[in-house]
Amino acid sequence: MADDAVLSPEVVHTKLKEHGVTHIIWLPDSETNWLFLLLNADPDLTLIGVGREGNACAIAAGLYAGGAKPVILIQNTGMMEAGDSIRGWLISLNIPVVLLVGYRGYTRHGITKDTAATFTEPFLNAFRIDYYLVESDRDADRLSVAFTEAQRLSRPVVGLIADEFHGFNR
Repeated sequence: MADDAVLSPEVVHTKLKEHGVTHIIWLPDSETNWLFLLLNADPDLTLIGVGREGNACAIAAGLYAGGAKPVILIQNTGMMEAGDSIRGWLISLNIPVVLLVGYRGYTRHGITKDTAATFTEPFLNAFRIDYYLVESDRDADRLSVAFTEAQRLSRPVVGLIADEFHGFNR
């Protein structure tokens, strides 16, 4: 295991494997580069890049309907942009999918200066989406809770990846 003060890509990859994830639907970004390299090298995972986060919801719903177990990997700004697709594709159709959402602008200590962080949790609460904050490897079991809750509730659940702690940039 890597330094447990950060959330290492290896630990996230292990959690995805533990929960039988088959597909990663994601919008490529520089923050998840090291995780991408691990996932892309895994022959058991299929990565599907999208141009807009809302498209990830429709793809996840279709994959789930076909028997796959997708995960959506996006940033909080994209999650908010995709609100109607989350509502229409994931919540309304009872799709038990985990979204790993990068918490851009999150600061555990200090003043939050990025409104992306300011609105993230109110957005999730407005949509009644359960979420679990993951700041480091010590919190990685919260991802397991998210997978369990998504299945139990038949709806999306978010693993909120605290950006300044994620360790995806080495």
